Amino acid sequence: MYTKIFKRLFDIILSVFALTILSPVLLVTAIAIKIDSPGPVVFKQKRLGQFGQEFEILKFRSMCLNAESIGSRQYSFKSDPRVTRVGRIIRACSIDELLQFINILKGDMSLIGFRPPLTYHPWAYDKYTDEQKVMFHLRPGITGWAQIHGRKGVLWEDRIALNVWYVNNVSLFLDIKILLVTIVKVLMNADNENTRITVESKQLDNMNEKVEKKA
Repeated sequence: MYTKIFKRLFDIILSVFALTILSPVLLVTAIAIKIDSPGPVVFKQKRLGQFGQEFEILKFRSMCLNAESIGSRQYSFKSDPRVTRVGRIIRACSIDELLQFINILKGDMSLIGFRPPLTYHPWAYDKYTDEQKVMFHLRPGITGWAQIHGRKGVLWEDRIALNVWYVNNVSLFLDIKILLVTIVKVLMNADNENTRITVESKQLDNMNEKVEKKA
């Protein structure tokens, strides 16, 4: 009942409120990005959502134009030269994620859930095990159980396990707890940099081997 009705209602109400209150911040951010570097203000990227369905996530652009084609990293790292001057500021404050309230209103995302992975990284949807696919039973979120337990420094296999635990234990109380802890972590800018490779080659090989055995 909570996940089907009240969670969605909570998402809509909070998103409308947040977009209204934060509209001046959104406007100033958009202007700053446009002045700081060439390229669009909004960054759109294909991600995996509920039940593995692809959707286009919205973010304020924090990197230089065509950053994904520069180097071989899917995600940014500390002192990443691809990140613009304004990008460093909005990332530190997590302002770049605010446009995802629009994704919530569209029904692509929820406030609390798993962070939607890329369609190809750490691996494609069909490479997840059946147990790991439980993570996709709910909508992805702006924040979640995995984000308050290490965020970008946690290995993907561990992140997925935390996300699966959340699906199996979701409740209003748990969502409130995650939201409050997230606010504290954002204010402290905690765990907001990729400090190591979170998909080890051995880990990826093991994952593929598990999938092949089940096939």
